[in-house]
Amino acid sequence: MIYTCTLNPAIDYFLQVDHFKAGVLNHVKTDRKMPGGKGINVSRVLKHLGQTSRCLGFIGGFTGAFIKEKLAEEGIEADFVLVNGDTRINVKLKSDSETEINGVAPEITDEQLNALFAKLDRLTADDFLVLSGSVPATLPVTVYKDMIHHVRKSGARVIADTSGEAFRETVEARPFLVKPNHHELGEYFGVGIESFEDVKKYGLVLVKKGIDHVIVSMGGKGAIYIDRDHVLYAPPAKGILKNSVGAGDSMIGGFLSEFVTSGDFQKSFQKGAASGSATAFSVDLCTKEEVEKLFPQIKIDTI
Repeated sequence: MIYTCTLNPAIDYFLQVDHFKAGVLNHVKTDRKMPGGKGINVSRVLKHLGQTSRCLGFIGGFTGAFIKEKLAEEGIEADFVLVNGDTRINVKLKSDSETEINGVAPEITDEQLNALFAKLDRLTADDFLVLSGSVPATLPVTVYKDMIHHVRKSGARVIADTSGEAFRETVEARPFLVKPNHHELGEYFGVGIESFEDVKKYGLVLVKKGIDHVIVSMGGKGAIYIDRDHVLYAPPAKGILKNSVGAGDSMIGGFLSEFVTSGDFQKSFQKGAASGSATAFSVDLCTKEEVEKLFPQIKIDTI
């Protein structure tokens, strides 16, 4: 079973406004509301690609009820810990440029955090756990590291996708896979990363720290996969950028959807890259048909 954990879920409220102007009345041309949060995005992509998963994390209020309802409509199992406040709403404003306004997370108590850790006790060596997204302000920045240590005895493999101090702490716990973008990788090492050789150099340092697999996304430049024996490059697919939200999550979902069945890391990386591009070229997360269409375009090369 694949478990995804979203500590800080949200309703993603997408607004299309032609030629947005600050300080004056603007009219919304179209809008849509979707269950959001990086781990939830991974679960939705997995479902689109034919894999089942179970969503963990914290949820509350009328906004949390909306997320649970939408996930149920898609056939995605949810096992959230209920909190007292309302799950946040994140506004994604699309106009001549993209603007994001992220809401405030509800408070999470020690009792609720312990309830989440108790759910991790069911994991086995056959399971994958995706820890993805930001850490709410009321939780310790070490929470992902603590979760990795908590499940280590079970043998479950952990995929981590976070940033900042949370990423720094997570690396120290040596998860199975990490997926920073090149800016986050540079921030971790305190350097600027621009070239493929930079990514290779610092990605290999993470591998030497005990991380089995590293995937570094580079936006329009493609992505790089690194393990002890391989450094692979996936070029970007050709298409029109429509949506930058969820592309990295789609890469993880695509990678896992293949890896859990074949164990072929190169094919998994190829499918992950195709999934990330398919989402970037869509108004929502990628579909199976879109991924299969782009898959042949992704020609994996060795660096």
